[in-house]
Amino acid sequence: MGQFFRSIFVGVLLFPVFLIVGVLQIWLGYVGISHHLGTIAAVLAIFLAFGLRILLPLTIGSFFGAMNVMGWPWWVALMVALPGLLFIAPAMIMAAIEPILARNRG
Repeated sequence: MGQFFRSIFVGVLLFPVFLIVGVLQIWLGYVGISHHLGTIAAVLAIFLAFGLRILLPLTIGSFFGAMNVMGWPWWVALMVALPGLLFIAPAMIMAAIEPILARNRG
């Protein structure tokens, strides 16, 4: 029973942390894309992320926002963008091999 309450407690404590990190990454993506391509492209990237679940433009924008706008070193900017890339990579791999798997099935 103690383990259950401890996991609930940790979840309640970490939820705001993950929420803040997510909002900051979206903001960095917006700033990075806005800096290089303009505000319309940044708003379009946010629409792609929330409306169509296409996260790659916003992830790349967060890398450039951290590196070029905030002035962080490239390796810190990569550490900021890496969680987004880790979520994108499996989907891209499956999209690439899905036609091969479908052809083999039938």
